[in-house]
Amino acid sequence: MNINKNKKKIIKIFNLIKKNSKRKFNESIDVDINLLLNNKDINQIICGSVLLPYRKKNKKKIVVFTDESNFKIAYKSGAFFVGNDDLFNKIKNNEIEYDLVICSCNYINVVSKLGYILGPKGLMPNLKLGTITNDIKNTVSEFVDGKIIYKTDKYGIIHLSIGNVNFSVKKLFSNFFYLINSILLNKLNKINNNFLIKKISISSTMGKSYIINLN
Repeated sequence: MNINKNKKKIIKIFNLIKKNSKRKFNESIDVDINLLLNNKDINQIICGSVLLPYRKKNKKKIVVFTDESNFKIAYKSGAFFVGNDDLFNKIKNNEIEYDLVICSCNYINVVSKLGYILGPKGLMPNLKLGTITNDIKNTVSEFVDGKIIYKTDKYGIIHLSIGNVNFSVKKLFSNFFYLINSILLNKLNKINNNFLIKKISISSTMGKSYIINLN
């Protein structure tokens, strides 16, 4: 996809969305990216994480499985709860609320035993998502700072918010450009065939959806 070729059209869409937003709350700007993939082929599931240039700080409750030597680092970086065996039991017994699970590489075997709980919630740590790491400080800091996770659904579509209507058009386009390139690079590194995006839909939370057809 040549984003610059469609730049004027995309900028026009962002301007229309901002102009037509009449809600009393700060609506999100949502993007649906429809990929031409074989949805039944597990090798064609696209997932990853991206730190957009312009973002909102993440309010998610992040829990971290790591060694005791990293506890203070994780808390200072913004983690909600840090631990290992005690954290395992709290999740197993449903004693805490959380939105994201990060773990050190040496704890993935422990965390995998919680797969029956974390898996259905889509919270199982994953190298491709950047949630299995040996760099606890930077990983936690990036997610606190607004790093977002993306993954194709069963229809081969990625759904993401790239900002709010109070973002400038310049910031929205920059985020859009960065996101698309991140996904393209992700897939090109993974699948040895032509990459195709069928279409992209852009809308505000309660607003009209604008379609960019690319196929």
